[in-house]
Amino acid sequence: MAPGILRLAREDDAEQIAAIYAPYASGTAVSFADRAPTAEEYRDRIRTTTARLPWIVCERNGIVAGYAYANPHRTSPAYRWSVETSIYVHAEHHRTGVGRALYAALLETLHLLGYHRAYAGVTDPNPASVGLHEAVGFERFAMFDEVGYKLGAWQSVIWLVYPLGNDDFPPTEPRLLPDSLGTPEWNAALAAGQALLH
Repeated sequence: MAPGILRLAREDDAEQIAAIYAPYASGTAVSFADRAPTAEEYRDRIRTTTARLPWIVCERNGIVAGYAYANPHRTSPAYRWSVETSIYVHAEHHRTGVGRALYAALLETLHLLGYHRAYAGVTDPNPASVGLHEAVGFERFAMFDEVGYKLGAWQSVIWLVYPLGNDDFPPTEPRLLPDSLGTPEWNAALAAGQALLH
């Protein structure tokens, strides 16, 4: 299997991204969504997200093997230095380094943009996802007990945090992703993940 490349998501990735996400939404509690978004909805999400924050894909032989992105943590202004991350890898590419590579690039990019903390919520139990997050440096800090209801049962969520640095006081404003695209720092962030693909 080719190692693949990491790059910024494009709107024309939407159909493949939707196909990766669909099994998680429809048949598991990994996602709390009640339906899988359409490719058109993903095109809108990619466009909206990458106007501000990173959405990175791993492409292998022209196929999207997985993706990771960040969203604002909450809408109140005081939260603007914090983000929530999401990552999904196609089942055929589990345990091939895609998850670690995507996270390495995503976290480096978030540091570059000036964010302070990244948070991730993982439905419990999901030892593979918790293991991935802990392997890349996230730490568990909370359990939201029975916070959601799906598939006929109450579901709990483990919350993990990753310190991105950027500890200046007072903090400087986070930068927009487009302002960093193509810079040596952006290329270095992608390279940090690229080195982990095998």
